[in-house]
This record gives sequence, structure tokens and C-alpha cells, in this order.
Amino acid sequence: MTATSTSFPIDLDAYKPLALDPSNSTLTNQQREDLKANIQLCREAIVFFTATGAARGVGGHTGGPFDTVPEVMILDAFFRGAPDKFVSIFFDEAGHRVATQYLMAVLHGDLPKENLLNYRAANSKLPGHPELGLTPGVKFSSGRLGHMWPYINGIALANPDKVVVCLGSDGSQQEGNDAEAARLAVAQNLNVKLFIDDNDVTIAGHPSDYLPGYTVEKTLAGHGLEVNEGDGEDIDALYTRMCAAVTSDGPVALINKRPMCPGIEGIEGSTHGHDVIAVDKAIAYLEKHGQGAAADFLKNIKKPSNDYQFLGVSDKLGSNRNVFGEAVVSVLGEMSDSDRKEKVIFIDSDLEGSCGFKQIHDAYPEVFIPSGIMERGNLSAAAGFGMEEGKQGVFATFSAFLEMCVSEITMARLNKSNLLCHFSHAGIDDMADNTCHFGINNMYADNGLEDGYETRLYFPADANQMSACVKKVFHNPGMRFIFSTRSKVPMILDDGGKEFFGGDYTFTPGKDEVIREGDAGYIVSFGDALYRSLDAVERLKEEGINVGLINKSTLNVVDEETIAKIGKAPFVLVVESFNRRTGLGSRFGSWLLERGLTPKYAYLGVHEEGCGGLWEQFPYQGLDPEGIMSHVKGLM
Repeated sequence: MTATSTSFPIDLDAYKPLALDPSNSTLTNQQREDLKANIQLCREAIVFFTATGAARGVGGHTGGPFDTVPEVMILDAFFRGAPDKFVSIFFDEAGHRVATQYLMAVLHGDLPKENLLNYRAANSKLPGHPELGLTPGVKFSSGRLGHMWPYINGIALANPDKVVVCLGSDGSQQEGNDAEAARLAVAQNLNVKLFIDDNDVTIAGHPSDYLPGYTVEKTLAGHGLEVNEGDGEDIDALYTRMCAAVTSDGPVALINKRPMCPGIEGIEGSTHGHDVIAVDKAIAYLEKHGQGAAADFLKNIKKPSNDYQFLGVSDKLGSNRNVFGEAVVSVLGEMSDSDRKEKVIFIDSDLEGSCGFKQIHDAYPEVFIPSGIMERGNLSAAAGFGMEEGKQGVFATFSAFLEMCVSEITMARLNKSNLLCHFSHAGIDDMADNTCHFGINNMYADNGLEDGYETRLYFPADANQMSACVKKVFHNPGMRFIFSTRSKVPMILDDGGKEFFGGDYTFTPGKDEVIREGDAGYIVSFGDALYRSLDAVERLKEEGINVGLINKSTLNVVDEETIAKIGKAPFVLVVESFNRRTGLGSRFGSWLLERGLTPKYAYLGVHEEGCGGLWEQFPYQGLDPEGIMSHVKGLM
């Protein structure tokens, strides 16, 4: 099923473009009925087209956009009723609520409604976070949680006579950026209005449980904002409160209480609504509301698969991000109860299920702290715990968020902390969230001086090496960063068909592994780029081109023996899923020249904004085996 051959099965032409004057705070009966009809229509549409993402395996975040439909519908009517009073953009600090932006682009005539059928698919230009200039009708790039409010403070400064709106969330408000933004908005009396969906649900749990004492209302009031809390599902009251907010002077926060996914059976109030709705739950909801054609469409979607057969690897796949947690549990099991309690701490940033921390939480809850969406503060807390000799602080989050923690990493290093960080979702594989969630600047973690406290960056190639790496470096002193991908990866095989990192393999920090010998030249790779490079090497050998392959799992240490070996080859090609400007390739050529080694040199890395989808990100960047082989032939 494609958007070019299939019509959108929900009648979006039934949407009634209301124009409401916010100076009149009471709805007529007709306005109320039209508003309620629009809300229901849009909620059904969001359930449907985000569920197409679930059916295709690309995810989609249903709950946030579903929740905030009432606020969006009222704002849309304000923008029509008083266009001169607003910057007419639905700025949203929770970028994963991108379904809101796509739906409104359709309703405003900027995007064909059929395009929604390819939500988050590769090359659909409908990624998991809005990107300015990519999708027709999208008017801003949201970035990650908590980045929009500071930004729109500047929009407000540039438009002092207009209201600027920001759709907020209780999760986004946990980010430290928002505290700074609140203080500036109050100090400058900026005409910023926040409409915060406070559903007490984030990815890993409920803020009221893992952050007792924290409330959005008291926090914002403490910064000096005018705050109004109410029921987000009471349409008349919500409308009146929104009218008061946008017609008043200065910053205002409307906190709208509601359960996550109100009215969706089996999901309402639960964490299951945060990401994409399950297909069976979407079908039940749509059928209940008379959208049988949409339900039938979902029943007939077939999940695409990557049928490419990679050479040099096993059929068995491993999830390195989860193997990290399993390996840590194994290490902790060898410690006494008293040593565990005294010497290690794990601090989560609402991503325990995504970063392998859930296994640790389940096995040893006494050393686990479930915390909020506060990456900078959580990393620093883990580092502080590890300041004392013999103690280890352990922290985890997505690799894209490493950029947010660079200063805290520097402080941890200056304070001689023993800090182990697991940054999952490294690179670009399986990253339908697209560019703002690419974990491609991970080398930023190696930002110390040459005489500074030891820092090591590790990117294991498969589950076997991940397990061996964790067990080897867990108790080491200093700063250690272990990276893993969102995608599962196959096991690397030696040239005899056995698992390269299986059996009695022992991980040696700083040591490169020769995966394949070669005399035509060498590819240097790591992580999920390694098995793709191995496939290219095997296929090149079939063509009579004998290229070798090096696994550089320790990214920031030169293995003198290996670099001397490959530096004498006709060429060296670095292949990685990191940023071409900041990754291993940007360093490796200098390392060669410093040692008087002058092979032909090139490096492939991420160099374009993403295309969405899953494995499709690799060929799009020219990092698939075909792209690697083509580049090797060019070097020869």
C-alpha cells in the first residue's frame, strides 16, 4: 500500500475551519458542537495514521498528539479569528508529537492527506520529529525535548506585538532548558503562552512516582509565571482559560490535566500510550467510532523487511543495548550485597527500557535510581557518586543527548570521576526519529586534554563483544563510554565461519582486531558499520579484490601495532555511522601522517540529514555495502 495508490480512509474534509475571537470567552452551542466534532475527527485521524507506523515497524508516538488535540483545535480557531495577534505556528517542545504538525499541514492544504499513509517511512519526508524545509507545511524544527521554549523566547522578542504559543508537556518541563527559559520569559515579560499537557506519563513511568515532590505548576509559579491548572478535557473551561491566557500580557502557563490517551481502551492512563499505539488497540478504537475503512487499512499493512543477505555474519541477531544490561547484571552478581550497595549506583533518565537499564532495575533495585528527563543533572550525579576511589557511577541515555552533556562530562573528568556511560541509539540505524535523534557526535565525549584523566570510548561490534567489553571495563577507573545501536546486529564470523568474539574471546581495551587480512588495502570500521563493511569485503574478495578489515572498537586510542600494519597498505578507508565531520575518520588520517604513513586515505560517514525509515538510512548515506564497495574501487 502506498500513498500514491490509496486514498486516505478518514474523511478529513469533514473538518470545520472555525474562526474564534479570543476576546469572547464563551462558546455558542454551534461553536461547541463544531469544536467537539473537530476534536474527535482529528483524534481518530491521529490514531489511524500513527498506527500505520506501528504496523510498518517505524514507531510513531500517538499519545502526545492525541492528548493535545483540544488545545490545537482552539489555537487553530484563534489563528483564524485573530490572525494579526498571533505568530501562527504550533510550536511544540515535545518534538515526537510530530503527528500534530503533519495533520495540521494537511488541514491547511499544505500537504496531501494521502501522504500521511507513509508516516515515518523512509523517503516519505515525514520523520519522527518535525524538520523545517523537509515537510511541506512544517514551520519549525523541534529538536529534542525541552529545546523549543528557549528558542521561541527569541521569536517573542522578534515579534513583541504578537502572542507566541508553545505546546508543552510535563516531560519536557523536566529539562533544565525550560527553567532557564522560564526565567527569561518572566524577566522580559515575553508574550509566550504555554499549553502543557500534564498527563503524568513519560516513557518509563509516571513522574509522580519517580519524581515525588515535583509539580509543573509549583515549578513554573516559582519562576514567576502566571499559572492556571485545569481539566484539559472540559472543552468549555479549557476554551475560557485559553482565551484568558492569550489576551493577557506576559508569559502564562496553562497546565491541562488529563490521563494519557483519554478514551482509548487498554491504553488510557498508561505508559503504553507514550509511543505509538498498538495496531490491535487502534483497530478497536477506530471500529468503535465507525471508522471501519481505516481499521481495515491497518489490517492489511504488511511490514517491510530488509531481505539483503549479509556475508561474513551469522543469522543470529543480538540487541547490544539490552546485552549491555544483561552483562552488567552478570558483573553485579559477582559482587557481595554490601559491595554493590556501597560501590555502584545507576541513574536512569526515563529510558531504562531503551538503554538496557531495565534488567539492572529488575535485578538490583537497591542500586538503581529511576530519574526524570534531566540528562545533564543525572550524568553529573552519577559522576559525583564515582568521585571516590573504588566507587562507580553509571549513567545511560540516547547517544543524541551526549551533545547536551559535554560540559558535564568535562566536569566529571576534572573531578577524576569513575563514570561509566552507556549511550545507546548510536549512529543512524533504525532511526525513524531522524536527524535530531542521530547519535553521530559521540566523539565529543573525548574532549579532554592529552595529559588529562583517562577517557575511553568503546563501540562493540556485536552482542558477544558487548558482553566481553562490559565485563572487562566495568570496574576500571576513569571515564568510560560504551555505545550501542538501536538496531539489532548480527554476530561477526571469522573466516572459518565461527563467531569471532565467541568462545574464550577476551576484550582488550585499546586493541584493534583484524577481522580479515588483505593486501589491496584496509577498511577500518566499528559498531554496526562493521558488519556492512565485512559484507563489502567478502563480496570484493569474490571479485578478486583482497581487501582487509579492521574492527576499531576502542575509538580514541591508537593501536600502534595495527596502524603500522595497515599504514603500509595501498589504501585505508574508514567507514562509520558517525558524523563525517567529527567522527573517527576526521582523526585517523592525522594519526597516519603523524607516524609517517601515507597510504591513500578516505573516510565515509554520515553527511546528510536523514531520510526516515529504519535500515534505509544506511544506503541513503552511501554507507551500505554497495556504497562501500564503490568507494573502495574508486580508491584503487
